Parts: sequence; structure tokens; C-alpha cells
Amino acid sequence: MGIDVVPVVLDGGDRRCVLLLIELRRLIATLTPGAVVHLIATDPAAPLDLPAWCHLTGHRYLGPVAGERPGERPGERPTYAVEVVAGAQPTEAGHPWRPAGAG
Repeated sequence: MGIDVVPVVLDGGDRRCVLLLIELRRLIATLTPGAVVHLIATDPAAPLDLPAWCHLTGHRYLGPVAGERPGERPGERPTYAVEVVAGAQPTEAGHPWRPAGAG
């Protein structure tokens, strides 16, 4: 990841992680390799599900994003970074935890 990469922000709000992954999958399909997504997610499963999904697909989980936004309490809107990787394993549109074509 280059120093000058400007992240694309996906605000998942309070949506459940499965819905976040569907949105993340859709967004990543529009981005080029090397792009970074900052996913805002308050679902307590996000710190577990995001690295697992990245492991499944081959995208790079970069972890929690340090720092808070002005006017927000610390930890109020946790943010996680994912880097788009070329040649990643596609997943099913409505089931982002299933590899595409797995039957």
C-alpha cells in the first residue's frame, strides 16, 4: 500500500456483519487493486468476520484504523481497513462467505 493512497470510506453504521460484507463485496468489485477501504462498523462481530472474509477472498485485512473523527467519542464508530488485492477469490453476491461457483 502506498503512502498516498486515499481510502474509500464505507459507512456500515449499525448493520449486521453479513450485510456489511455484501456491501463491501459490491464496493470492492468497483475498485482497482491497491485501493484501500475504510469500513465503519459497530457490529461486534466485525473484528472477527472481516479478517476471516479477507482470508477467504485474498484481500488484505489491514486492521483497525487508529484515530477518531472530530466530535466522536473514542470507539464510538470503529473503523477497519481492507486493501483490494488483484486475483482475489470472488464470492457469491448474496452470500459473501461462499466462494463463487462452489456449487
